[in-house]
Amino acid sequence: MTDTYQNFRKRLLNGEASCRGVVENYLGRARSKSNLNAFLQLFDESIEAAERVDAKVKAGNPGKLAGLVLGVKDIIAVRGKRLTCGSRILEDFSSVYDATVIERLEAEDAIIIGKTNMDEFAMGSSTEFSAFGPVLNPVDTERVPGGSSGGSASAVAAGLCHVALGTDTGGSIRQPASFCGVVGLKPTYGRVSRYGLVAFASSFDVIGPISNSVYDSALIMEVMAGHDERDSTSAERPVPSYTSLLVREAGGFTVGVAKEALSSGIADDVRQTVEKQIDDLRGAGVKIKEVSLPHLDYTIPAYYILATAEASSNLERYDGARYGHRRQGVDELEEMYVESRSEGFGPEVKRRIMLGTFVLSAGYYDAYYKKAQRVRRIIKKDFDDAFRDVDAIVMPTAPTTAFKIGEKTSDPVKMYLSDIFTVSANLAGIPGVSIPVGRDSSSLPIGLQLLGRQFEEETILTLANHIEQSLKS
Repeated sequence: MTDTYQNFRKRLLNGEASCRGVVENYLGRARSKSNLNAFLQLFDESIEAAERVDAKVKAGNPGKLAGLVLGVKDIIAVRGKRLTCGSRILEDFSSVYDATVIERLEAEDAIIIGKTNMDEFAMGSSTEFSAFGPVLNPVDTERVPGGSSGGSASAVAAGLCHVALGTDTGGSIRQPASFCGVVGLKPTYGRVSRYGLVAFASSFDVIGPISNSVYDSALIMEVMAGHDERDSTSAERPVPSYTSLLVREAGGFTVGVAKEALSSGIADDVRQTVEKQIDDLRGAGVKIKEVSLPHLDYTIPAYYILATAEASSNLERYDGARYGHRRQGVDELEEMYVESRSEGFGPEVKRRIMLGTFVLSAGYYDAYYKKAQRVRRIIKKDFDDAFRDVDAIVMPTAPTTAFKIGEKTSDPVKMYLSDIFTVSANLAGIPGVSIPVGRDSSSLPIGLQLLGRQFEEETILTLANHIEQSLKS
C-alpha cells in the first residue's frame, strides 16, 4: 500500500488518523519488508516525535508537513545519527549537526523515520554498490531500484514512508524514480542548500524529494528551498508557492521534444510510451516543438571526467587519521593511509578516485579535465538555445526500464550509459522531474522526464501534475 502525504494530511486534520498511528504503521511495514534493504537505520524515537506533532494538531497549530513520514538518504546529516554514505569507511561515524534541509523539514513537523540505503558515496546507478548490500526494487525484487538513491526510491514505492530525500549528481533521484514508478525531482543547482550533504561532486550535487505524487514533491520543495548563508552556492532567490501553481492550465506552455533522445538506443516500449504522452500533451493544447541538443552524446564522457575529478578531491579527506575507519596495527603513516582507504572504500569508489586522479594529473589535465569543462559550457549553451523557444523539454528518464541485479556490474561503461538522459541536467544546472507514465511489456515502470529553465521548477511541476492527473482520469 502506498499513500500520498496530501491524502494523509486530510485524514489527519479531520481526526480520522494520527501521526503516531501512521509512524507505527510505517515502522512495521519497513521491518516486514526488510528484505528490500531500503533502510540502513530505523528510528524508534520517531514515535515520540509523532506524539509531539499529534499534540500540535490537537492544539490547532500543526506545521505545514505535520505527520509527513520521511526517509533520508544516508548521505545527509541528521544530528546524533550515523552518517555512513553507504561506505565501510564511515560505518561508525555519527553526525554532530543537522543538514539545513533537515532543520527546515522538522521545523514544519516532518517526522524522520530512518536513513535509506545508497550506492557508496552516491557513486552508482543501481544501488548495488552499497557496502551494506544491494537494494531490491519492490516492483520486481530480481531487479535493481536504480541509483544512487535506490533506498529512497524503493522505500517510497514499497509504501514504507510518504516521501524520501535523495541526492542527484548525475540522475540519482530521477533514474531510480523511473525504475520504481514514483516521482523524483532534481531542483536547480543552488535552489536547495547543500549544507550537511556529504560531497560527491560539489558542482553537481543537489538534494531533492522522491514521492508518490507531484503535489507532495512540490510541497516539500516549498519548505526545503531557499537561500542558506551556510552554503556559498545557495541562490538568493524567492521561493514560489509551487503547490498553488500546479493548477495552471497546461495549454499555455510550449514543450520541446529533443530529437536526439528519441533516436536509436532506447527500448521500444520506452520510446512508444513517451511518444504517446507527447501526443496527449498536444491534445491538451500544449504546443509541441522539436528542439536539438546536438552534444547529448558527449554528456556521459564529460560528466564522468568532471564528476570523478571532483570526487577524487572530495574523498581525499578520508585518510583514517581524523575520522572514519582506521587500519590498526600499522607503524608507518603512509601505510596507515593506504590500508585504511583500501579497506574502507569499495570497488566503484576506488575506480572513480583513480579515474579522477588520472584526469587531474600533470600531462592529462588539459587533454581531459580542461576539455570536459569546455564541453560542459557547450552543453549549457545547447539548453540555453533550446529554452529560447520552449518552456520545458521532454525526454525519457532512462533508455530502459529496471535491469536485473548483477546484469551490469561487470561492465562500468554499460552501467554509466544508464544515465545518458539525466546527466545533461546536472552539467547545465537545470531542474528536472521524472514521473511514471506507464509500464513496459514486463510490467516494469517507465519514467518520463521534464527539464526546465534554471529556477523554474514550477513549470515542470505544473506540466508533470497535468500528466499525472490525466493518467488518473
